[in-house]
Amino acid sequence: METFVTYSVQDDIGVVVIDNPPVNALSSAVLDGLLTAFNALERSANVRAIVVIGGGRTFVAGADINEFVEITRGRRGTMPAFHPVLNAIEDCAKPVIMAIHGTALGGGLELAMAGHYRVATPNAQVGQPEVKIGLIPGAGGTQRLPRLAGAAKAAEMCAFGEPISARAALEAGIVDKIIDGDLLEGAIAFARTLDRIRRTRDLRVTPTDISGFRKKLRRNPIAPHLALDAVEAAMTLPFAEGIRKEAEIFEQCMHSDQCKALIHVFFAERAVAKIPDIPKDTALYTIRSAGVIGAGTMGGGIAMALANSGIPVFLKDAEPAALDRGMATIRKNYERSVKSGRLTAAAAEERIVRISPQLGWEGFEQADIIIEAVFESLALKKQVFSEIDKIAKRECVLASNTSTLDIDAIAAATSRPPMVIGTHFFSPANVMRLVEIVRGEATEKPVIATAMALAKTLKKVGVVVRNGFGFVGNRLFIPYMDQAQLLVEEGATPEQVDRALTDFGMAMGPLAVADLSGIDVFWRIQQELPAAAANGIDRLYAAGRYGQKTDAGFYKYDENRKRMPDPEVLALLQKARRAISDEEIVERCVYALINEGAKVLEEGIASRAVDIDVIYLTGYGFPAYRGGPMFYADMVGLKKIHDRVVQFGWTPAALLISANRRAANERQ
Repeated sequence: METFVTYSVQDDIGVVVIDNPPVNALSSAVLDGLLTAFNALERSANVRAIVVIGGGRTFVAGADINEFVEITRGRRGTMPAFHPVLNAIEDCAKPVIMAIHGTALGGGLELAMAGHYRVATPNAQVGQPEVKIGLIPGAGGTQRLPRLAGAAKAAEMCAFGEPISARAALEAGIVDKIIDGDLLEGAIAFARTLDRIRRTRDLRVTPTDISGFRKKLRRNPIAPHLALDAVEAAMTLPFAEGIRKEAEIFEQCMHSDQCKALIHVFFAERAVAKIPDIPKDTALYTIRSAGVIGAGTMGGGIAMALANSGIPVFLKDAEPAALDRGMATIRKNYERSVKSGRLTAAAAEERIVRISPQLGWEGFEQADIIIEAVFESLALKKQVFSEIDKIAKRECVLASNTSTLDIDAIAAATSRPPMVIGTHFFSPANVMRLVEIVRGEATEKPVIATAMALAKTLKKVGVVVRNGFGFVGNRLFIPYMDQAQLLVEEGATPEQVDRALTDFGMAMGPLAVADLSGIDVFWRIQQELPAAAANGIDRLYAAGRYGQKTDAGFYKYDENRKRMPDPEVLALLQKARRAISDEEIVERCVYALINEGAKVLEEGIASRAVDIDVIYLTGYGFPAYRGGPMFYADMVGLKKIHDRVVQFGWTPAALLISANRRAANERQ
């Protein structure tokens, strides 16, 4: 039987080591091992204190989420025995010191707080991130943390889920000492200075007004609000009653749709990293340097993403003014990071130096990857790739940052289609996490694997899709946007459409997105569609309303880019004045996404529903607590979506038709 917890005695100090790679998750087996270790060491007359430490690269990075999944799916009836084990540790008659390196997150911090004292390395982090998967701390975190750090700090950590540094934890009272040298040696030395036990549960919580935190929370996710309820219980109830209240709230969260959705999201990003037909050990091309063509918004952002990851970049543009503007924007972005404290001035300058602006092709013959980021025109991109083909070394990966265009047609402009791939970054490319990686018919597997590895190096989420107009992201966005425009034509206002969808949870409404990206950009995309009907985008474009860049689009904008309703847009677009409910707006826009998503699955453009979910979660602002459009479809019910699609007069995807047939057969 595998042992995840070992214990020994070093002179007069018991040492417990948790070793459950890769992150020492607090599983049922680990909890059993801890109980065994403490029972033995507490009985030992030779032991005066006990140190608990993590093996490998971290302390304990959380509970075993797989066990929660088993419960939410009905495959497991009971929670792991957190409280009996943590209570046994807190009840120990000998001082217990938790030695933290790496991270103590979620159940890891709850374990640490059950100890009598905590020491940490200078670069350690602690936190209660459970709200990120739709839960609250469920092993005493909302009750012990206020007793150590105060109710305000506990409320912030439990409701927002962000970790804090060891130094901040020391200042808050969560950690008692920072160990600069060897952690175990330092913890043992600290243990020998102790002559009393300090149980966290016995500390007093000072009543504090934490209502201000509620105002900072978004309305829809329930877990952060419930986390504050649990922290408030720590201020008003004895410890044992507070623990019972926490357990009730935890149970409520665990069986919610939001928790199921957020756990789906947690595993989804890991799932998309595994491409079904590409083995894990596929050989990669080494990326030591890169070339980027086009110094506009996208090219500059891609250059920054590469430079931020330590990759030198040759940044080319054909026009001196465009190159100067691009570098000025890059400098301004880095200056903003310095001003906000995210970067030091020296670090920002080091990154800027990695970017070599130029008008010619100098250095491109050395590049391991060349990323084209020019204007979204197939003819222009083919011309650029024809030029790249003459310059790049044979083992250089040739990538196009196209958002909609045919990768196979672009690859055909070269003598090496197997080396050509689409890398659709999202704007701003130095910030947004998604890269849609488009494999052409001829793209070889090592090129695909290299593009995925590069996305990871850039701290982005790569999702592999197949070639087809708009790929996955923009293919789905087109009908979503069409419905938003039609709703305005039929009587809704742009602000009602956008508000209904942001209330649903979208980061931005579709019409505000169009204004931000540029009505002219959307118009050009529409020109590539085989049979696009005239719509609001055409009329706005013809009126010179290109969005924020011209201070008018679906909205009008002041000098600070603040958007305001504009009666002129209604006169330009509306054909009717019927009352439209928010429910209809959400159904038409979101179900249009889902119906198109089902079609791209049928066509093999996306290989899995989870790929669509991750694309929309990381690139289009779909709310994580709804799990992505395809997960949300399952939660709503495919039959209901099919029926509404038919009622709206659309052609339902074959997957929805087959789901409707199955439902009909089950009723018979």
